[in-house]
Amino acid sequence: MARVNPYLHFSGNCEEAFNFYKSVFGGEFLILQRFSEAPSDVPSPESDAARIMHVALPIGEGQVLMGSDRPSSMGPTTSGDNVHLRVSPYSTEGARRIFDMLSEGGQITMPFEKAVGGAGFGMCTDRFGVNWMVKYDPNEGTSASKRWWRG
Repeated sequence: MARVNPYLHFSGNCEEAFNFYKSVFGGEFLILQRFSEAPSDVPSPESDAARIMHVALPIGEGQVLMGSDRPSSMGPTTSGDNVHLRVSPYSTEGARRIFDMLSEGGQITMPFEKAVGGAGFGMCTDRFGVNWMVKYDPNEGTSASKRWWRG
C-alpha cells in the first residue's frame, strides 16, 4: 500500500500560503527548510535563499500537506484547474469552519451545503489559487459507502 500526500509549488509565497494553511488546520510544521539551508553541492541562486525549499504540515491522521517555492531558474508556477485537494473533517461544523476559512479572500465554486445522506460538501479556490473540495460525510467509511466506491 502507498500513501499519497499533496505537494504544492508556489512562485515565492509558499511561506505565506503554508502559514495560512497552518491557521486553517492547526498543528506545527514537521519541517520548514529554505534554499539557503541546502547542501553546498546543490546550486541555488542567492535570490532564492529566503524561499522555501521544503515544508511539511500534518493536516490529519497520516496526511501531510507539503510544498515549496519553485526555484526562480525554473520560472513561475502555473495554477491549473485540474487538481483539487479534498479534505474530510470529522464533523459538519469542522467542515464548515475549514471551508469558510479556505474560501475567505478566494472564490467559492460551490457553496458548502447539505448534500445527499447528511453529507456537507463545498468547493472553493483559496487566495493562493489552490482548488479545494471540503466534504463531511457521516456515512464515509461505512459498509454502504465502501460498496458504493467499489461500484
